[in-house]
Amino acid sequence: MMHLPLLPVLVPLAAAILQLALHRAGIAGQRTIGLGSAGLSVLLALALLWTTGDGAVRVVALGNWPAPFGILVVADRLAATMVAVTAAVALPALLAATGGADRLGRHFHPFFQLQLAGVNGAFLTGDLFNLFVFFEVMLIASYTLLAHGAGPERARAALHYVVLNLAGSLVFLIALGLLYGTLGTLSIADLAGRVAALPAEHAAPARAAFALLLAVFAFKAALVPLGLWLPHAYGAATAPVAAIFSVLTKVGIYAILRLSTAVFPAADWTAGLLAPWLMPVALGTVVVATLGVLAARRLGAMVANLLLLSTGMLAAAVAEGGPRMLAAMLYYLPHTTLVSAALFLLVGRIADARGEVGDRIVHAPRPERWRWHAAAWLALAIAVTGLPPLSGFLGKVMLLSAAPAGPTGAAMWVTFILSGFAGALAMARAGSVVFWERADQPAAAQTSAVLPGAALGVALCCVPLLVVGAAPLSTHARAVAEQVLARQPYLAAALPGPEAAPRERRP
Repeated sequence: MMHLPLLPVLVPLAAAILQLALHRAGIAGQRTIGLGSAGLSVLLALALLWTTGDGAVRVVALGNWPAPFGILVVADRLAATMVAVTAAVALPALLAATGGADRLGRHFHPFFQLQLAGVNGAFLTGDLFNLFVFFEVMLIASYTLLAHGAGPERARAALHYVVLNLAGSLVFLIALGLLYGTLGTLSIADLAGRVAALPAEHAAPARAAFALLLAVFAFKAALVPLGLWLPHAYGAATAPVAAIFSVLTKVGIYAILRLSTAVFPAADWTAGLLAPWLMPVALGTVVVATLGVLAARRLGAMVANLLLLSTGMLAAAVAEGGPRMLAAMLYYLPHTTLVSAALFLLVGRIADARGEVGDRIVHAPRPERWRWHAAAWLALAIAVTGLPPLSGFLGKVMLLSAAPAGPTGAAMWVTFILSGFAGALAMARAGSVVFWERADQPAAAQTSAVLPGAALGVALCCVPLLVVGAAPLSTHARAVAEQVLARQPYLAAALPGPEAAPRERRP
């Protein structure tokens, strides 16, 4: 059990290596390895939740190198929760891909596993340099997955995505160099102590480095104006890829949350790094995404904008902070990630069933058994827009009840409620066109894809589970928020004390 925090990274990494080594065995062997890895990842995520459930922070120092110089893997309640959300999305997404989407290009399965290794590593790492490393693993895999299936639209989306993310990675590396040159460490726990000891008059380079890091994380989270790439990229991806991509924006949100709670409270000169801009940017993201939902002409683009909208809400919760708001955010985050992934899988099924029309919001012949798709669209529309009685409504109620009094709280209320109303209106209009308004042509033939249908069923099952388990999930979310805001359990576990790592003082 002592090495359990390493396994969510090592298992998909080993699966990717094994798939590459056995690529001549055919697609069946790759699918078996991939699904086995995804299933094992779910079990590991549950074990990690259980082992961190008592509030303990589990740390693995690779090679027994002392902190802050060693490579640390740190699992607390927050990291375990994010790993569990990733595993819950990955299994149905991979199951959907085995219905035929994985045959559209080469090496889909190894890159999917590398994607999981990168995402889990980003959630579990204890220092910023390894966060950069796992970001790059995650991004390299996402470049290939986005282009999977070829076609001019995916090629354009992949080109823009690669160029923008390479620029973001360059800024990330510059920020890390500036931060290391200023503070002499990149360990998250050690940074808290170094920041506290740095006089405010010498803090300008460190402030600049942190500002660059926050800009990179805002870009990864797709906050406006840095996130306008997301609807085009996610809307062009295949359905299983878009489903697993629903986790990627949460990596940016997680990084902002981790930095703002573990490091920034250590000194007064870091206090203003988030407050002036994150809340307006978050609410602006919700507004822009809402306009994108209303203007969308394809179901995939609509779902991508809904994902962007929810990311803005999560960022607003991080900006406000406080135990109640963060607890509400940590309940809403699994909901929006799972529901967005299920919507992407549903859109893929609808597009396959409609043939050449695809996911365009236009009149077209209805395929056989279209009522099942319509029912799934209705259920997910209720969940994603925050209508009662599903988990989206509970999450929004928790967020709005934790909103502060005054102009900021009023802005959150107005933005969240109007965005939900506009999203419900747009999804009702799209559902009416796609499912209810008959075209004058014969009915389209129903595609027979058992595995994508089963994958969508697995994803849909998560929606009622979030409602039935609302009480224990909200209790867990409060415990996560309290541990994150306490800071000391994380810092003490990741950096036991100065005596554990004697330092060389340079002139």
